[in-house]
Amino acid sequence: MKSLGLSRRHFVSASLPAAAGFSLSQGANSRVRVANIGCGRRGLLKELIQLKDSANIEIAAVCDTWRQKREKAAADVKEFTGKEPMSTARFADVLARPDIDAVIIGTPDHLHCAMLIDAIKAGKDVYVEKPLAMNMRELLRAYDAVKKSDRIVQIGTQMRSYPQSGGARNLIAAGELGKILKVEQVRNGYSPYWMSYGGDAYFNEKPAEADVDWRAFLGDRDARPFDPAQYQGWYGFRDFSRGPHTNLMVHFIDQVHFITPASIPRRVVALGGTYRWKNNFDAPDSVEVVLEYPEDFLVRYSTVFGTGAGNYAKWFGTRATLDARSFSPSQKWTVSGQGSNEPDRVKADYEVTPAASVHHMQDFLDSVRTRKPPIAPIEAGYAHSVAVIMADEAITTGRRMIYDPARREVKPG
Repeated sequence: MKSLGLSRRHFVSASLPAAAGFSLSQGANSRVRVANIGCGRRGLLKELIQLKDSANIEIAAVCDTWRQKREKAAADVKEFTGKEPMSTARFADVLARPDIDAVIIGTPDHLHCAMLIDAIKAGKDVYVEKPLAMNMRELLRAYDAVKKSDRIVQIGTQMRSYPQSGGARNLIAAGELGKILKVEQVRNGYSPYWMSYGGDAYFNEKPAEADVDWRAFLGDRDARPFDPAQYQGWYGFRDFSRGPHTNLMVHFIDQVHFITPASIPRRVVALGGTYRWKNNFDAPDSVEVVLEYPEDFLVRYSTVFGTGAGNYAKWFGTRATLDARSFSPSQKWTVSGQGSNEPDRVKADYEVTPAASVHHMQDFLDSVRTRKPPIAPIEAGYAHSVAVIMADEAITTGRRMIYDPARREVKPG
């Protein structure tokens, strides 16, 4: 059975993005037993299979609320590792296994914090997808639970592990751009990702109620009759994922926090709505967000679904401009003196020198062995969550939002 439409040759030969130096950090030699929670479009299981030998891991369990996806995942593990994993629809079944060291969570957004907290309580190390949190209440509970534990937590903001990201961080730290004035990203697309992510192979397979653990999918959301549109297209429903400003923008904001000396926004204003794709989805198809940081620069993020034109990501400084293209690991980022008239402005354009890097999942598995912090620790998840929560509150209330660091509170102001 060739699950996920991938052959053995594809799994063996496919290169992992943005990898430079895959050697496992020296530490305990015992095999790490991991479980994949959420076996859908994100493709975390594929990463685990690709890394199974270099990282010395055993994929001991797969968990998904959709029977067909769960069965395909289990079949892939058996085919490409030779061992049949535990297969279950319930996360608690995985946590009850004392022999599982780490869980890899790729579930819908509304389940991230609850699963992280439960996994920490069960003594597991955790890789959890972004965004970490949808509101401050769950964010604080998750953050505090992790900080009180000795567990390793990696947030799935994988762009942080791109060689270009590290290179950009180095040159900004060296003062190559001068004082940062503004950072911008425009990330457009013809149609919303909740209508296309996963492609025809995903959307042509319609979920049936008998094959879905609907209660487990809902988590703490209000009970309701099974809705296949909400289940399959959860990205587009605000009960489960707020929209592009809390999903796509997370990658950009995390890059701002990683590359630029920035902490958490001081003030945020935002507008958004559904202007093109008027249907049953209630996530906005267009957003415009402006964030002000205490380090005295502005950040702007924009998405319009209805056109794929106009995409870019740039850092603007007094000495130079950094063009990060579309944050693709296959593209070369460049620095130029464009826009500057300072005496010390950059005179000649040059390419960003990539930094040594490790694949994001490999970095997590290395941290599990060495107990050293990963590249995207819980603090990174906290910072990006505050930023996107502020943006969402600004859109939904129509008010400017501020962050009070002493009280860890987002409020109008």
